[in-house]
Amino acid sequence: MWRFVSVICFLVLSGTLCLAGTGGEFRLRGQASGWLNVNPENDMPLWTGARYIPQANYGIPLSGGGLIDFELSANITGSSLIDPFERFDNDGNIKLYRTWARYSANQLELRLGLQKINFGSASMVRPLMWFDQVDPRDPLQITDGVWALLGRYYFLNNTNIWLWVLYGNEGPKTWEIGETTHKTPEFGGRIQAPVLAGEAAFSFHHRKADIGHTGIGFSPVITGQEDMNSGFVKIPENRFGFDARWDVEIGFWIEGALIQKREDVWQLTNQHLFTAGADYTFGIGNGLYIAAEQLMISFDHKAFQLGNRNNLSALSLSYPLGVFDNISVIVYRDWTNDDTYSFVNWHRQFDRLAFYLMVFRNPETFQLPQQAEAAQMFSGRGFQAMLVFNH
Repeated sequence: MWRFVSVICFLVLSGTLCLAGTGGEFRLRGQASGWLNVNPENDMPLWTGARYIPQANYGIPLSGGGLIDFELSANITGSSLIDPFERFDNDGNIKLYRTWARYSANQLELRLGLQKINFGSASMVRPLMWFDQVDPRDPLQITDGVWALLGRYYFLNNTNIWLWVLYGNEGPKTWEIGETTHKTPEFGGRIQAPVLAGEAAFSFHHRKADIGHTGIGFSPVITGQEDMNSGFVKIPENRFGFDARWDVEIGFWIEGALIQKREDVWQLTNQHLFTAGADYTFGIGNGLYIAAEQLMISFDHKAFQLGNRNNLSALSLSYPLGVFDNISVIVYRDWTNDDTYSFVNWHRQFDRLAFYLMVFRNPETFQLPQQAEAAQMFSGRGFQAMLVFNH
């Protein structure tokens, strides 16, 4: 209910301030995209669709350099899965994409509402992908937001502190086992500071998880407080994250997380994730950019024992063919399941128009932490053409 209240508040405040002549600025923009996905190995080999994301912003400058601003956007989609001359499955959806209000000053920002929260040094395999599901292969970088209050303070020496409270979000987020207990808040924070010509940060998050069938491949024996109404078990969970990045001759970064249940759930009591990565632009032609990351995932009964491991490698290459054209390649290698994910993207940019031609070859069953739509769209082998218009 409070989601709809936040939208009404946005509209009422924006309209009131406009009528009051506060000297604020109103902007309306949007992004329209359409795609055709061809995947001969799927039961429905053709997938065509369109998306429109309208976005309204209103900002009110304050005396002393402060600003109050609002954003409201929606994710409007329609698609058809097609088995030529046999079957058509049509689907459509309209949902909020972002809706928030923010106060910002020279060193302070407070933002309340449905928003994107992401951080960390890694880009392809991210242990700190706690609140988003951005796929590095997605040209639009679409990801659902979270309902939260986020505060950030920036010190003059480039140190910054984040504090957040989440409430009312549904479904497990990335890397989570079990949903967050209904009507309970989540909270955490992050501190980032300059370290040895680079930056390092420590992050923390706490929630109470409803653990039922995990989807990991077995249902563990769980001790804890049983909820007789839902059939789940509520277990406090703490997450500890660390990341750092340095740019010397090459860029180098590390990122890791420990997700720890406060009750005994056997192998799922402790999740360990650690990524190391590097990137460099070679002086070949127009400049060849290469980035590589290595992720280790582990589930174990005790912290730092690192049993039940899974290792995932990622390689990204990008090369500008000219002023308007770029070609990029992303390859994932899942060593544990002996699977390879390959993705090639040619991008041509016009003024407000962009065209993408993507070719992919992936396992039919995804083991990557992607959104359900991406897993369905890019499973198997095929290609996708996408046209994007920004206004």
